[in-house]
Amino acid sequence: MALWGGRFSSGPDEAFKQFNDSLPFDYQMAEQDIIGSIAWAGALQQVKVLSAQEHTELVAALNALLSEVQQDLSAVASAGYEDIHSYVEAKLIDKVGDLAKKLHTGRSRNDQVATDFRLWSRSTAEQIVEAIQALKAEFIALAERELGTILPGYTHLQRAQPVLFSHWCMAYVEMLERDESRLNDAIKRLNVSPLGSGALAGTAYPIDREALAHNLGFSHASRNSLDAVSDRDFVVELLSCASISMMHLSRFAEDLIFYNSGEAGFIELADNVTSGSSLMPQKKNPDALELIRGKTGRVFGAFSAMMMTLKALPLAYNKDMQEDKEGLFDAMPTWLACIHMAQACIKGVKVNGEATLKAAKGGHANATELADYLVAKGIPFREGHHIVGQLVQHAISKGQNLEDLSLDEFQTVCPVIAEDVYPVLEIDACIAARQALGGTSLPQVEQAIKTAKSTQNSNS
Repeated sequence: MALWGGRFSSGPDEAFKQFNDSLPFDYQMAEQDIIGSIAWAGALQQVKVLSAQEHTELVAALNALLSEVQQDLSAVASAGYEDIHSYVEAKLIDKVGDLAKKLHTGRSRNDQVATDFRLWSRSTAEQIVEAIQALKAEFIALAERELGTILPGYTHLQRAQPVLFSHWCMAYVEMLERDESRLNDAIKRLNVSPLGSGALAGTAYPIDREALAHNLGFSHASRNSLDAVSDRDFVVELLSCASISMMHLSRFAEDLIFYNSGEAGFIELADNVTSGSSLMPQKKNPDALELIRGKTGRVFGAFSAMMMTLKALPLAYNKDMQEDKEGLFDAMPTWLACIHMAQACIKGVKVNGEATLKAAKGGHANATELADYLVAKGIPFREGHHIVGQLVQHAISKGQNLEDLSLDEFQTVCPVIAEDVYPVLEIDACIAARQALGGTSLPQVEQAIKTAKSTQNSNS
């Protein structure tokens, strides 16, 4: 029976029922609906709506139902009720009869669903924070393993300057730090209880909403009932956090897909995150990374859809808001799965240091060092930049690297160049020169790793 049927002379037809019902997806909030109902039962006892005995019976029945749904949550989805609230109430009536009907006193599905959804979101977001921390730890561990490995750095997908492979790892640690920070901020803002706001105007019973909020682990109760039942900022924020983080994971995936290619050969992915070809037996495809890249669009789509749903809704609750759940219910587990998959890829990756070093030495990646050398000799940087460009052109015409040119060839273009140019052009010198904060020199990267580990330990 629908929770709202008394107003209507006939029930909904089957097509409308299927269109309207949300249980096939909001069943995922069964535990949260029951936990919220247990807290509400306590609040009703405090205002004398329920006797101590009634409260005891209801809570026992709710806990029994909680155990049942925890054993087989998926069975709830096909139970045929309108939504998770209808399901819980019907099952409660089966257990304690008409007493169950007293539980909804002073409460609306509007504040009930907002509470359930915040509880689900908080729990899921906290799982994702832990997963981000684990992925950061994996990047840090890889950075420590490959501390001496040199990698060509790229701009425009052209070899630019050599960097330590560990510096590349720590770049993603920085991104993940921001992802974690954003998500923690979002958790703080969503951790507000709407329960007791009623349909839109507040409850008519003298419920201690602050005590109720704390009972459910919220930081405080909402301040405005109209806003409380219609606020979905927390959904938008979580989808925004997910989208930004998935963008980072997609960039990471693209880097490793390129590094794993036959053209680069910088890394080899483990067997457990790759697959073969049904036709070509030699293939080892980076499927896990490609799926991370592909699923990014799916998360972006959920964010865009949520913004479009909310953009013109009047206060307070509107049925449009039922569309808030499926996108988040898909995006959050997708994000979590991608974090776990990224961690698996990093954990099993093998780095080919010889290939990365050879590539870093190619492409005239030490050209900037030569320009800096000329500056030290008193030549203005812009003029030195032009001179180095001429020398690079000459080296390319001979099929050589800059460090392979003879001193005569250097001096033909720029007489101030002397024998002391050659140590400057060595790749280790290129790395060591980047001593400023945030640079790729070994001491800076070691400090970055130390700082990240310290932050990780303080957060755990």
